[in-house]
Amino acid sequence: MRRIRAVRTGLAVATGVAVLLAPVVGSAVAAPPNAETATVERSLGLSGVQNARDAGGYRTTDGRWVRTGVIFRSGALDQATPADLARLSALGVRVVDDLRTGYERSLAPGRLPAGATGNAYDVIGQAPPLILAGALFGGEGMYRAFITAPGANEAFASVLRDIIAADGGVLYHCSAGKDRTGWASVVLLSVLGVDRATVTADYLLSNTYRDAAPGDPLNGVQASWLDAAFDQAAQTYGSFDGYVREGLGLTEAELTALRSALLS
Repeated sequence: MRRIRAVRTGLAVATGVAVLLAPVVGSAVAAPPNAETATVERSLGLSGVQNARDAGGYRTTDGRWVRTGVIFRSGALDQATPADLARLSALGVRVVDDLRTGYERSLAPGRLPAGATGNAYDVIGQAPPLILAGALFGGEGMYRAFITAPGANEAFASVLRDIIAADGGVLYHCSAGKDRTGWASVVLLSVLGVDRATVTADYLLSNTYRDAAPGDPLNGVQASWLDAAFDQAAQTYGSFDGYVREGLGLTEAELTALRSALLS
């Protein structure tokens, strides 16, 4: 994967998560000196796309950093403006992975930035009807389906393999950019070695970027949902590592390539 480097343009101190600002492509990235306690704006600044942000900028447990300006996450791109698409193109996005069902895609066809290839990886389209019917409302049942639903493992594994293979930036999204997209980011950051607390804090940032009221299942996310997915991974595969290797089917060579591409 071609490594796109980014520059940190400033810090805004808050509590919770250690991250970098939305990147400017083309300059070297520098780790924030007080990253353990600083939170900064991650938004890509898109007007027609919800919850669009850089997925990198976190420190791993072994002291490395997840690169910025390489991996992005968002809600659906069906309302992306020309300026939004130009922004994504300027950020180097060359692959867009759509995690929505075929029905969602038919209702709201996605738009692609110039030069990008689109892939459709349906996470829950083959899930039991009750889970599928509740897809817009999150919940522990749907998060467990991320582990157990037919096709879900293949979908999430495909995103990781696209990141390894892509010659440029990768953006993955679902409808709201919070549930399927949220679990994709959780898996990615966990595989890269980011600690569970930071991974959870990043997941919960969807509440901020979607301006969700506490307990709002339509617009927000809840830590208990994420806990349910981790619990299901352990129940089904013995551990999260077992889920990654047996469920997602990622080889040691693929995991090494992913870390090589995204860690500095």
